[in-house]
Amino acid sequence: MSQTQAPKVRATLFCILVGIVLALVAVVTDHWAVLSPEVEHHNATCEAAHFGLWRICTKRIVMPDSKDKTCGPITLPGEKNCSYFRHFNPGETSEIFEVTTQKEYSISAAAIAIFSLGFIIMGTSCALLSFRKKRDYLLRPASMFYAFAGLCVFVSVEVTRQSVKRMIDSEHTVWIEYYYSWSFACACAAFVLLFLGGLALLLFSLPRMPQNPWESCMDAEPEH
Repeated sequence: MSQTQAPKVRATLFCILVGIVLALVAVVTDHWAVLSPEVEHHNATCEAAHFGLWRICTKRIVMPDSKDKTCGPITLPGEKNCSYFRHFNPGETSEIFEVTTQKEYSISAAAIAIFSLGFIIMGTSCALLSFRKKRDYLLRPASMFYAFAGLCVFVSVEVTRQSVKRMIDSEHTVWIEYYYSWSFACACAAFVLLFLGGLALLLFSLPRMPQNPWESCMDAEPEH
């Protein structure tokens, strides 16, 4: 690796590292989306919810006297109850979300997120070996693994978005409003950093093309 390539590779790897951290935060947290039902009476108790790839949390909130007909915001004090989705843990009781959550969407988003973590592990292994063994060519498969991880995060984000849309549009749910929370933002940022960082790392790790027709001949090692 040339002296001009090394700083670019280090800066790119730092951006990828930030993307890895954001992807891990998004996968393990449960603030991808917040759902709110309609509140018909003032000073009534309502139940809002936020969920991630594995778990859903409901919060019983006493609404203050306001003109807003939705439950929340979720930051208001109230009794909180979290449980894993039934298809991930059959022992958990989540009957109220057996219909409102899309089982196929949830399983797909979680499975794709696991694939993303697998690509991250393989990419990081190649990157570490490239520095320890002084084998710069390992940065190229590492870059592809990081780009694939970013694409998997994007697919997981899109599957979750479609799941939320179907829950809001369904006549069998009580939810009338939703918004995406900070875990969703972490996943979106992780996609950008991992995908673009992987492409940039591939570009910077490629051998420099000869600028003149005779340059490759001049740089060749002499025969003994």
